[in-house]
Amino acid sequence: MRGILLIAVLLLGACQHVTPPPVSGEILDLRTGAAITPQDLLVRLGKPARVIIGEQHDNADHHAVQLWLLQSLGERRSQGSLLLEMLTPDQQARVDGVRRAPKLPADLAVELAWQGGWDWNLYGPIVRFALTQPYPLLTANLDDTEIRGFYRKPPILQGERSSVESVKNELARQISDSHCGLLPQSQMPTMVAVQQQRDRRMAVRLLAAPAPALLLAGAFHARKDIGAPLHMLDLGAPEAPTVLILAEQGSEVTSAMADYVWFTPATPKPDYCAEMRKQFGK
Repeated sequence: MRGILLIAVLLLGACQHVTPPPVSGEILDLRTGAAITPQDLLVRLGKPARVIIGEQHDNADHHAVQLWLLQSLGERRSQGSLLLEMLTPDQQARVDGVRRAPKLPADLAVELAWQGGWDWNLYGPIVRFALTQPYPLLTANLDDTEIRGFYRKPPILQGERSSVESVKNELARQISDSHCGLLPQSQMPTMVAVQQQRDRRMAVRLLAAPAPALLLAGAFHARKDIGAPLHMLDLGAPEAPTVLILAEQGSEVTSAMADYVWFTPATPKPDYCAEMRKQFGK
């Protein structure tokens, strides 16, 4: 009888209750091509020391998934740190000050000097949750002073993986596409250099962060073939981080880009190029 009870207890312990994810969609293990469940994904993301989740910045579903993953992973094991592309070094002292305070301020965005380019309605719930947890919330980007310096004098990037022409060419193509082809080609080398310095900073910060560490960043920064994972290997990491990319249905995500992809429903988009053409007077 005692043996039966022991087996029952072990089975109950193994079947941890997991709140269903807030977003539907298909999850693929890109290494095998197999579809997996959200619970399967949690098990797999809970093992590596460093994970990057790539997002589409303006997609509310992606931020809901990120918050669910952060909360659910924290229930499975102790989280070491969370890093955000949306935070810059000059905000770290503010973040640390808020974490030490007895309660979160009413206007958290103002207290953190949150940058207007990142929609607080989307990122606020993630930041609020992280600031109530025992692990540090860390910056992972460049600040404006650093970016201006790199624009004036682009540094020569060191690294046999991240500095190859195929990587730079793909980044140039992505930058051109994201600016609707309106940028002059003469600006492209500098734009690529700054993008790679962002990737390098994310790699440095993720390697130094307490593990298990989780980085939330744009999908291009997260990609294994052109982004921060290449820089981590160039910096001497023994292995690349595990990468999950959140993408809308119809997007192309390959095994070269990520280990896992979570396809969320496609959403209507404003015509960003029409707005940009107005800015450029085209």
